Amino acid sequence: MFRRIVRTSVVLAAWIAALGMPAPAQFETRSSILAADGVTVVVGDFNGDGVPDLAEVNNTPTTGEIQILLGKGDGTFHSGANYIAGIFPLYGATASLRNNGVLDLVVNDKLNDNVWVLLGNGDGTFEPAVGYPTTAESYMVALGDFTGDGILDIAAIEGESVSGTNCSCLEILPGNGDGTFGAPITTPLPHGLTAYELTPGDFNDDGLLDIATAGEAFPNFEVAILLGNGDGTFTADGRYSVSPVPQSLASGYFTASRRRLDLAEVSEEDSSLNVLLGEGNGRFGQSVYYNISFPGGVTAGDFTGNGRDDVAVSYFQFPSEAGISVLASNGDGTLQAPVMYPAEVGYLATGDFNGDGKLDIVGEGGNPGYITILLNTGVVSFSPTTPLNFKTQSIGTMSKAQTVTLTNTGTAELKIKSMKASTGFAVTSTCGSSVASGAKCTISATFSPTKKGAVQGTISIVDSASSKPQVIELLGTGT
Repeated sequence: MFRRIVRTSVVLAAWIAALGMPAPAQFETRSSILAADGVTVVVGDFNGDGVPDLAEVNNTPTTGEIQILLGKGDGTFHSGANYIAGIFPLYGATASLRNNGVLDLVVNDKLNDNVWVLLGNGDGTFEPAVGYPTTAESYMVALGDFTGDGILDIAAIEGESVSGTNCSCLEILPGNGDGTFGAPITTPLPHGLTAYELTPGDFNDDGLLDIATAGEAFPNFEVAILLGNGDGTFTADGRYSVSPVPQSLASGYFTASRRRLDLAEVSEEDSSLNVLLGEGNGRFGQSVYYNISFPGGVTAGDFTGNGRDDVAVSYFQFPSEAGISVLASNGDGTLQAPVMYPAEVGYLATGDFNGDGKLDIVGEGGNPGYITILLNTGVVSFSPTTPLNFKTQSIGTMSKAQTVTLTNTGTAELKIKSMKASTGFAVTSTCGSSVASGAKCTISATFSPTKKGAVQGTISIVDSASSKPQVIELLGTGT
């Protein structure tokens, strides 16, 4: 489980959630896997056992590589085979390109005018990568039926070619249905846009796949909507300003009706999450800004189990301030305040890695690199989730108590093994050794400083909701 940390003017952080609102799903780190020099992770059942596996897309100094990790069904993984793929891949996508139920892989190449296809054998292994020419280097790839023939195609955002030609275009490589692909169909991006991210979706509800892209149209940064014509070409249909510099883009249903696809985009330089609500006709409302410190990746999914999509964003300032912010949907297109979970990751993906029916999160980051699995426990909430800040207290005296309400939101009894406070703080509670399903109890903390200066501590709770202690952040200053 993760410490809940909220940024303040003096400290690292603590978890945030809106007071009086249901807490977002709770996440715990189940496994951290030492990985190669990876960038992103693709989720899919590559060996057909019903358990999600991972394909890590990484780049070494001389070549690209795909590392397969096979899921055990409990949120942990064991190593599979490695495959060479291009020179500098950054992103991947998976689907059954031959419509045989066996998952294949497609990756981009930032330093070669190709995309690469690895056909799966259905047992967690793959055939050697085959390159398919594109006009320029590919920033990102996605899969979908963009030509309307019922066969999956490859969509690639293109930038500058190896020869120096600038494409700034979207290209569709039409699938032949047997895992091979034809020559690219090119659509120039509108208004000189150089795009770095894309996500497909039917944004105008006409049964044809469209594509949203995010990038730079100097001096502005924009999300551009390209409506599919059903033949591999697209028509530009709108541009929406976002903060600089776009890092990641995702689509989801952020309203309770789940009828119109919306977009979430994160921008690093302005430290923001931008949400654009779809109107169902290919148009979007202007972006709504949420402050997220130095975001890296964004993904959408129903983390809270209420039938609507929430948003998860990775953030990073310093190693001690890296994590994932989960913003629960209110059902009207707005998002609740973020709840933060420490984990040094960048690009994010989702899957149910332990088979409990709850959506989990995977990401990669750090130096050295690790793939981190964050399991969605979803059964304990705290109010408030901001730190308990005792501010100033004279040495040798005890502060007034501050309290946190613990709620067991699960269907089973919550068993509490221990509850301890850091030096300088003390804790009591009404929780006892168990908390019934739906019941609440109170945790009280006091501060008794023994020296001058700022003190940071925790209440550490070992319980049956998580394999790791849950933590309440404590702050104070001795005077």
